[in-house]
Amino acid sequence: MNLSNEEKKKLKDLARDAIECALFGKEQCEIELSEKLKEKAGAFVTLKSKGELRGCIGHISASMPLSDVIEKMAIESAFHDPRFCALRKDEWKDIDIEISVISPMRQIKDIEEIEVGVHGLYIVRGGYSGLLLPQVATEYHWDRKTFLEYTCYKAGLSKDSWKSNDVKIYIFSAEVF
Repeated sequence: MNLSNEEKKKLKDLARDAIECALFGKEQCEIELSEKLKEKAGAFVTLKSKGELRGCIGHISASMPLSDVIEKMAIESAFHDPRFCALRKDEWKDIDIEISVISPMRQIKDIEEIEVGVHGLYIVRGGYSGLLLPQVATEYHWDRKTFLEYTCYKAGLSKDSWKSNDVKIYIFSAEVF
């Protein structure tokens, strides 16, 4: 999407404001948005507390304006990630927000197309699916095979499910800030 530094700052402000409104009952600020921030896009909002994951929820389809996605996913990450309890007021001061605006997904047939550190993975098999953002593989120093295995694990599948003919593997890139 090639966002400017100002647009990235506005998206972070939107996420921060949405969480603060819910957490402290304050009124939402009006933030002027560029046309690009009104374009439909998928995105994830990741919350970290002292460097540790505290919440991460995203919307993978480009079906809503990016600004709306960021506000909604910020709330979801803070209060509705099933892996964590809802964010508490006393935790807020330690929270860092990371936003990943994702490209449209592309199904691949050959895992050699996966570039670790560039692509995120989305794996689907039957009613199961799992997604890992590109930066996850980099943070954990994974190779392609390990990245595939952990994405399968996240989908609730066995680690070598990616080898199966009925598994669909999608790649995407992300603008992370």
